[in-house]
Amino acid sequence: MGAGDDPRHDGHRHDRLRCAVAPGRPVALKLAVEEVGKDFLIPVIDRVSFGVEAGEFVCLLGPNGCGKTTLLRIVGGLEPATRGRVTLDGEPIVAGQPHQHKIGVVFQEDRLLPWLTLEQNVALVLKPLGLGAAERAAIARRYLKISGLVGFEDYHPARVSGGMRQRTAIARALAIEPDVLLMDEPFGALDAQNRRIMQNEVRRIWRDTGRTILFVTHAIEEAVAVGTTLVMLSARPARIRELIRNDGRTDRVKLIDDLNTMIMEEVERQQGAAPPG
Repeated sequence: MGAGDDPRHDGHRHDRLRCAVAPGRPVALKLAVEEVGKDFLIPVIDRVSFGVEAGEFVCLLGPNGCGKTTLLRIVGGLEPATRGRVTLDGEPIVAGQPHQHKIGVVFQEDRLLPWLTLEQNVALVLKPLGLGAAERAAIARRYLKISGLVGFEDYHPARVSGGMRQRTAIARALAIEPDVLLMDEPFGALDAQNRRIMQNEVRRIWRDTGRTILFVTHAIEEAVAVGTTLVMLSARPARIRELIRNDGRTDRVKLIDDLNTMIMEEVERQQGAAPPG
C-alpha cells in the first residue's frame, strides 16, 4: 500500500520514493519490506511496505510509540513479523534463522564492555569470523579511524565522552562490513551539541563507506539532517504515511514544517481514537 492509498491522508504530497514496493512485484532492491504486520495484544504495525536501494540513507520516523523500533528489529531479524516478509538482496530475513548476509546494529545505548579498550570492543565482534588477532586489531583500528577516534584506541569506555562511545559502537557495527546498517535512535542519550556533531559524523561515515543505512529517530530535524529518504509512519497501528525524497532540491524548512504537521495530525488521531474493546 502506497502512502497515497490511505484516505485519512490528503495533505501536501512530496516526491514519492521511486523504490516503494508494490506487494508481489519483483523489484531490484537492497532491502525490501513487504506487507509487514506485527501484533501484540493489539496490532502495532499494519501492512508496511517500502524498499531501500543500495547506498541509501533511509530514516524511519513517526509519533512516539508507533512501532519504529519494532519494525527495525523485524528488519534485522531480531524479532519475528506476524505477517509479511523482509528480504535483503532477495533473501528472506527471518528471526532466529541463519542467513548469509551481515547486518550491523547500533542500539540506543552503546553496549560497550567496560573492561575492554575501544579497540578491543570493536575487534571482539570479528572473533566469530575466524580472523587472527593481528587482523582483527587492524580492522578495528581502521574503523575507529573512520569514526574519528584516532588516538583513543587504548582508552576504556569510562574515559571517553558519550559521543565517543557511540562512535565506537558505530565503528563496531561497521567492522563486520555489513550489507545493511540499522541504527535505533543512536543519539537519543546525547546532549544537543553532541547530537549535532554526531549527525554530521554519521553522514560523513555514510559518504566514506557507502553503506546502506536504515535509521530510526523521533526527531524530525535529525531525520531531515541525515536522511536521503524519509519514511513517515502513522500512529499505531503503524502504516506508511509518506515516502519522501530528501535531496539537494528539497526546501528543508518547508519539509520540517510539513513533517511536524503530519506528526501532530497522527498524535491527535491517536488521542481521539477509541480504546480497543
